[in-house]
Order: sequence, then structure tokens, then C-alpha cells
Amino acid sequence: MQKRIAIIIPALNEERSLPMVLGALTGMTMPPTPGGSTLSISRIVVVDNGSTDATARVAAAAGAEVVSEPKRGYGRGCLTGIAALAGDAPDIVVFLDADFSDDPSLLPALAGPIADGAMDFVLGSRILGRAEPGALLPQARYGNQVSVRLLNLLYGSRYTDLGPFRAIRYDSLMRLGMRDESFGWTAEMQVKAVRAGLRIAEVPASYRKRVGTSKITGTLSGTIRAGTKIIWTILRYSRS
Repeated sequence: MQKRIAIIIPALNEERSLPMVLGALTGMTMPPTPGGSTLSISRIVVVDNGSTDATARVAAAAGAEVVSEPKRGYGRGCLTGIAALAGDAPDIVVFLDADFSDDPSLLPALAGPIADGAMDFVLGSRILGRAEPGALLPQARYGNQVSVRLLNLLYGSRYTDLGPFRAIRYDSLMRLGMRDESFGWTAEMQVKAVRAGLRIAEVPASYRKRVGTSKITGTLSGTIRAGTKIIWTILRYSRS
């Protein structure tokens, strides 16, 4: 059975890296899954999240569907990408960063268990996989570890990472009612996936040094703001 994948890529000033990400996706050949499903990329939606460079132009030139979202925020970009899928619902939605730190070739490993009906949500774990030296900065690694431990303690989950590369069944995603517009997006999805009783798995994901400087862990202020929002998000849903 064929399963259609829509890929959402929020992008802020990523003109250098986007051609590499999109080139890897458009040139990808995906073998049948272990369960005999056929995977196909039906849409690649790049959400231009207020870029001041040529992000939108290079994305369009590479064949992606470009959606503009001038209000900045990682979660805002993801929400706008989801809204763009209305009217042409895929079977699976994949979220992928635009900086080429994630390895697009792992797409079948994430989407396959969902296509075969075994899982609803699959996360690419940088902790279970291999990260290039310097790819996960010390502050990012520490903040991720603290956040994951708190999430697991409060919700009884077994996550190892809050990584951005993830796949989820479209109808499951719609049931989660995602709302966060900034740094709490990934944590919100993982908390809500547990609370909704989704079948969750992690697969090892390699992680490369990103092209350019991170908008989050590349600065002290960004690290503090992101960490605070993630912890607040995890605690927020434990009280409802």
C-alpha cells in the first residue's frame, strides 16, 4: 500500500543549507518498508519564517512549495506548514530542520513503522545515533538531557531526545491540537503524544554540524530562552 509523506521544513535565513536538504530529498529512492508499504514524498513545504536572505527563492528553485510566515518562531513555522496541508491530507507528516544537520536519508527509518501500522509517532534520536564532533554543543546536550529526564519523570515516557527530525501519522497529529509557536514545540508534541496514548518509537539519527550558526544554542540568550520555554512547556501540561 502506498503511503504519502508531506515534509514540513521551517526555515529562517537558510539560503546556504536549503539546496542541500532539498537536493537530498528530491533525489531519494525509498525501498519498500518491511511490511510491504511504499513510501512517496507527495509534498515538500518550506515555510519561510521571516527570512531576510534568499531562502524563499532557493527553495522555490529547488522545487519546494514555499509558504510565507512572517511571524517568527519555530512552532509558528510548523503550524503554518500544517495549515498548508489542509485539503490535501497526507498519510504521514515529517518535520525536518533546514540547516542540514539532520540526515534526510533517514526518512524511511522514521516513516516506515508508521506506514506499516506499527507506530503513530517516530522520533529521530540524536542521543541513540551518532553526532559529529561539535554538532551538539555542550549547552544543547545538557539542556536536552535535563528536559528529557523531567518529561520522562512526569509522564512515564522513555524518550532520549527532543530532536527536531520526526514523523507522525497525519490524523494523530491533528488530534494533538498543537499550539506552541516557539521553542516549546518539540516538547509539546512529545508530551501530548504520550497523553494521547500514541504508539511511540525512537530510531537512531545521525547529526551533523549545521550550516551556519544556530539561532538557539549559538547564543547565550537563545539558549536561556529556549531552555526556559521547554521546561515551562513540560511543566504546564503536567498540571492539566
